[in-house]
Amino acid sequence: MPMQTTWKGTISFGLVSIPVHLYSATQEHDVPLHQVHAKDGGRVRMKRYCEREEKEVPYAEIAKGYESPDGRTVTLTDEDLADLPLPSKKIIDVLAFVDAAEIDPLMFSKAYYVGVADKGAAKPYALLRDALVDSGQIAVTKIALRTRESPAVLRVHDGTLVLQTCIWPDEVRPAAGIAPEEDVKVRPQELKMARSLMETLSEDFDLSQLHDDYQLALQQVVQARLEGVEIPHEEEPGEAPDNVIDLMEALRSSLKQAKVAHGGDGDGGAGEEGPAPPRKRATTAKKAASASPKAAAQPKAAEKKTTTGKTTARKTSATRRAS
Repeated sequence: MPMQTTWKGTISFGLVSIPVHLYSATQEHDVPLHQVHAKDGGRVRMKRYCEREEKEVPYAEIAKGYESPDGRTVTLTDEDLADLPLPSKKIIDVLAFVDAAEIDPLMFSKAYYVGVADKGAAKPYALLRDALVDSGQIAVTKIALRTRESPAVLRVHDGTLVLQTCIWPDEVRPAAGIAPEEDVKVRPQELKMARSLMETLSEDFDLSQLHDDYQLALQQVVQARLEGVEIPHEEEPGEAPDNVIDLMEALRSSLKQAKVAHGGDGDGGAGEEGPAPPRKRATTAKKAASASPKAAAQPKAAEKKTTTGKTTARKTSATRRAS
């Protein structure tokens, strides 16, 4: 099934014009649900009701309105919105080329595939696409879609230009006060163990294999309702600990579980991730012994004292027999 065109216009790249069409690059899948009366299952529908005339009005008579602070209402028709003096209504004007890292991913919104509108646009299309690939950069632009103008970027995905709309920089809320404010120190051993856990979890990871468990579970519930059978239930997951007492032990246990899940031997305590607890205790005992030479020498002294006492006793006994 061919994709439906979302927008028609032109990419302006300096004096180069590229007639293009936009197509939605993504689609969301879900189980279609609608509102019903919980008591009897009757369909609940939303009606467009005019408060002034106290009657339902057809969709064709619906327009957009703006209420001013003093209570006055301004009605805006589709023609008013279509005639807004915006160059970005039909032109994607390339403003600059920047490194992708300069755009915060928080700003990214919806993605559209960019296709050529005619055969004559193939050469300039390929030129812009190859220039982006060769430079490793993305193009910053603006576009007006429906009733909103947005900043956007042009980048390349699978040999195709993609236009990704963004929100405006001042629409990103500040993150101040969200992260812990106290000065938290992370030990090098903890960081090293965390990196080992990250590497283990990432082994053979394939993003394309992810699926929507929620939609699957919802479909199972719907099917059970249709068939009049018991709704499937999963076991309640155990509660997560509300406080990590020993971060290293938690990391070590997580690494062990991850290795087992990835087909390893589960030995998360040895190697470069960090010393295993038994080795640590042996090393500690050895250090304690070497740090206390007097305590280590005490058994030998007692043994020497006992040997000397036995020798003296034998000598005394022999003298008595001789006399």
